[in-house]
Amino acid sequence: MIINPFLDRGRHRDLYGRAGRLTRRTGALMRAKTSGRPVPKVIVRLLTDHRGEDAPPGLVVDIGCGRGTSSRALAEQLRPTRLIGIDLAQALLADARERAGRQRGVRAEFVQADFHQLPLAGGSAGSVVAAFCLYHSPQPERALAEIARVLAGDGLAVLVTKSLDSYREMDALVARAGLDPRAEQRESLYTAAHSGNLAGLTDTCLEVITTEHEEHRFTFDGLDHAAEYLATNPKYHLAPGLYGNPGALAKALHEALPEQSITTSSVITYVVARHRGGRP
Repeated sequence: MIINPFLDRGRHRDLYGRAGRLTRRTGALMRAKTSGRPVPKVIVRLLTDHRGEDAPPGLVVDIGCGRGTSSRALAEQLRPTRLIGIDLAQALLADARERAGRQRGVRAEFVQADFHQLPLAGGSAGSVVAAFCLYHSPQPERALAEIARVLAGDGLAVLVTKSLDSYREMDALVARAGLDPRAEQRESLYTAAHSGNLAGLTDTCLEVITTEHEEHRFTFDGLDHAAEYLATNPKYHLAPGLYGNPGALAKALHEALPEQSITTSSVITYVVARHRGGRP
């Protein structure tokens, strides 16, 4: 039996069948964020630093593009002639198309596909980005092999993930409240591809050029704010009616705990890679 909901294909519709859960989750986190650079900005900087500002980016592929936050930054700042965003969730692709908008000179497409079988020709992509998606694969090596297949000989890949212990203070809060007494023992959502193993996984099919780690910190200003995030988190085994219901979850937290702010963190890891012997 699969315990980790991020690796359970049966949970995919629940998690990504509609864009609302991801929108609420991201919104709650961004309102709590107190430190850490915007991830799309770092991705663009890494591609620019390693390719050179004047090097044409060619085809840029954003794998697991979600709601298109990184896709928009890639289109606006790299100005590729063509950008393809790929995600398995049709509902998220609709958001990505709207978010990316129309950028002059950039042909942007958003395609529903499995990242284990990319609908791209071998060696066709000048840059490939896979941010916060590889931990959804029980075999991330397969997805990385596909990235290696579609990456041009002088192309670059930027891969982004989180640390295993991300948001552990939130686990402790849920356990203290008695909402899931085993919250701190639940398997990390990021087990498949995390800060500790992503470079090693990548090295099986690509040459790792550099790895960067940056701690992002978040302070939720009270239990209501924390509930907005916790209600979107499929990690916990909550009582019926609490998952997906921030109002009910906030009420349960207030009944169990005094009002308080909660500070937590996540280490964001960036791996830049190329074909072995390829040019930066």
